[in-house]
Amino acid sequence: MLLSMELLAQYKESVRDTWSTGDYDAMLQEEGLYEAGARLVRTVAVQRGEDVLDVACGTGNATIPAAAAGARVTGLDLTPAMLATARERAGDREIEWIEGDAEELPFADEHFDVVLSTFGCMFAPRHEVVADEIARVLRSGGRIGLCAWTPEGSIGEFFRVVAGYVPPAPEFADPPLAWGDEDHVREMFEGTGIELEFSRELAGLQHESPEAAADCYGTKFGPVMLARQALGDRWPALRADLVDLFTRDGSPSGSGVVLPSEYLVIQGRKSGGPVSD
Repeated sequence: MLLSMELLAQYKESVRDTWSTGDYDAMLQEEGLYEAGARLVRTVAVQRGEDVLDVACGTGNATIPAAAAGARVTGLDLTPAMLATARERAGDREIEWIEGDAEELPFADEHFDVVLSTFGCMFAPRHEVVADEIARVLRSGGRIGLCAWTPEGSIGEFFRVVAGYVPPAPEFADPPLAWGDEDHVREMFEGTGIELEFSRELAGLQHESPEAAADCYGTKFGPVMLARQALGDRWPALRADLVDLFTRDGSPSGSGVVLPSEYLVIQGRKSGGPVSD
C-alpha cells in the first residue's frame, strides 16, 4: 500500500489531539504507574553523565528518573500538552524537552548512550520506522530500554474492549500491542545491530473500585474520553464492559482494587565499541 504523506500527517495530528485530551498525569498518579519509568531506569542502569533520550516521553515517566540518576536527558513527545506537564513535574531538573516525532527523530546519528520509552513509542503508527530511528541515534555499545503492554495482559484486553466500540485504525497503522510481542520486536530490529533480550513485569494499577477505574479512564484517558464523547448513549455499554474487566481481572486490596497488568521489557545493546564518554 502506497502511503500518502498527507494522510500520515493527518493521522498524527489526530493522535496529537487524542493525547492532548484529558489528564494523563492525574491518571498515572492515581494508578501508580510512574513507578514503571523509575524501574526501567534502574533496569537499564542509567549512569551519571550519559546522554539519554526518552522517546514519546509523555509526562516524563522515565525522563525524570533518568535525570535524577545524573544523566543528560532529552524528552521527546509529539504532544505539546504532555511536554508542558512534564516540564512542570520536572521542576528545576535540567532536562531538554523537544516536541518531535518518534518516526523522525531530530538528532544526529549515534547521538545517545541510552534510548528509553515507557508505553510511548508503541503508539507510533509505523513500528519498523521507529525501531530504525532508535537504532540510528544510538551510539555503538549503547543500550535501549522499552516498555510495552503485552497482548495477553489485562491492559491488552482493555484496549481490545475499547476497540470494539470505536472505528478501526487506518491500515498503515501497526497495532500498538504488537510492541508487546517478542517475535514482532525481533523482526522490527532485525539488521539494526541491536542484540535484544526480553523480560516481563507486572504493574499493579490501583483504583478504589472497578467502577472508579472505568470512570478514571472515561474522564482522564484521552482515547477513552473521545470514545465516550463519540458513543453518546452507547457509553454505558462500554463502561459496563470495562467494569466487568476490572472486576474479573482485579484483585482486592486494602485501598480498593489492583489490576495486575503485564508488560514486556525490551532491552538491547548496539554492537560496537564501548559507549563514548
